Amino acid sequence: MTTPEEHESARVLGSLRAEDGRGVVRLEDRVRAAPDDVWSALTSRDRLAVWLGEVDGDLREGGELRARFVATGWEGVVRVRECRPGERLVVETSTPDQPDGRFEISLDVEGECTHLIVEDHGVPLDQVAAYAAGDQVHVEDLVSHLGGGERCDARARFEVLHPLYQRLGLLG
Repeated sequence: MTTPEEHESARVLGSLRAEDGRGVVRLEDRVRAAPDDVWSALTSRDRLAVWLGEVDGDLREGGELRARFVATGWEGVVRVRECRPGERLVVETSTPDQPDGRFEISLDVEGECTHLIVEDHGVPLDQVAAYAAGDQVHVEDLVSHLGGGERCDARARFEVLHPLYQRLGLLG
């Protein structure tokens, strides 16, 4: 029998699928925060620095910025392709040592919560479980920030999540 803490630590937010020869990670969570607060945490440079990492540049549709994510160590360029405040954010990422990617983030109101959907497109199929675990660490850090908490121990959390995503496998 698992304890509530063990069950929560094993909570997988995502599903994995293949699309045009690349992987897609889809994460979903219900966040106890208003969409405007979630949007602010996703687009305010000061708030991003608290839960995600350093971001410097133009945070508007058509804008480009440099970023460094604390939990995963990712560094690169982010281009904002779509920005509908409180609803949808689409960014493309590029870095010299990894494939280009695209993140689609959608927010929907569900009562007193916000339904958060994050899709990471363009993931190498042989690394999809690792990307999923890293993406979930970022989402959990966002949710923690929205609840007044801190970032997690990313390495320890990745070690819990990675084998779960490996067992999950690809859909379709």
